[in-house]
Amino acid sequence: MKTFEYTPVTDVRSAVGACTEGAVFLAGGTNLVDLMKLGVATPDVLVDINRLPLRDVTELPGGGLRIGAGVRNSDLAAHPVVRRNFPVLSEALLNGASGQLRNMATTGGNLLQRTRCRYFTDMTKACNKRDPGSGCPARDGDHRNLAILGASEHCVATHPSDMAVALAALDAVVLITGPDGDREVPVTELHRLPGDTPHLDTVLRQGELITAVEVPFAEIARVSTYRKARDRASYAFAVGSVAAALEVGDGVVRDVRLAFGAVAHKPWRAYDAERALRGRPATRESFLAAADVELAAAVPLRDNAFKVTLIRNMVASTLEGLAS
Repeated sequence: MKTFEYTPVTDVRSAVGACTEGAVFLAGGTNLVDLMKLGVATPDVLVDINRLPLRDVTELPGGGLRIGAGVRNSDLAAHPVVRRNFPVLSEALLNGASGQLRNMATTGGNLLQRTRCRYFTDMTKACNKRDPGSGCPARDGDHRNLAILGASEHCVATHPSDMAVALAALDAVVLITGPDGDREVPVTELHRLPGDTPHLDTVLRQGELITAVEVPFAEIARVSTYRKARDRASYAFAVGSVAAALEVGDGVVRDVRLAFGAVAHKPWRAYDAERALRGRPATRESFLAAADVELAAAVPLRDNAFKVTLIRNMVASTLEGLAS
């Protein structure tokens, strides 16, 4: 592991000021430390933000929540308001990693974790995300669990977060503080698609720190769930996942929220499927047809075309369960 400096901070402004070029923030470290051990991440400075006052979950007027960036995943999953008003978020968190990791992982860090593509984490292989311009061997190599939506010739990596998929479906907003002040970014716009700059994961600029995530209250969120397909029963990243919320009246879809995981470089909000479903009968046929509308843009590779069928069927079964 490369030698680095360690800088603990106790307030947000000090953290932002310390995170200059070559520095990164350290919270739970469940992803960053692994990447440092592999030589993928080689920061000059670790700015430890664990002492910042960012570990509260606050109820907002109107029923929404402000979730501090330092809130641990296990605490957020168990929060009574999250379980009551946003079950999709609690379920997504409990489907991620292991109990030990959830006790360390933070809200901000979960959003910013990097891809688990094996070419990205293997320093003996080329990877445009790690070394721009070196190539993407995954396209012709091992890509079974990589992207079918929004990919490019330069990168077919997927974002690994379960929590981020739920937050995308809930219209959550990320609060950011940086050298130029404060700003807000919807979770759906936080992560980039790869295009020709796959090494840029998010829209965050150097020194910007996620301080909180705000989740607005919506009645539909109470009827929500998260479904995850994976290669083993626990402690595995998704092969495909669906976050869904549904409102049905008189057998007709009044409103719906859908987001997919493990299919793109970012949590994939299924806006086209949502538009296709509103006002339609709440039937399996309608759910499948809406999934087909969203998945029409899929461009699978040799070994991951099964994800199209997988997500299609997961959408239908998940919405059927909510409708009943």
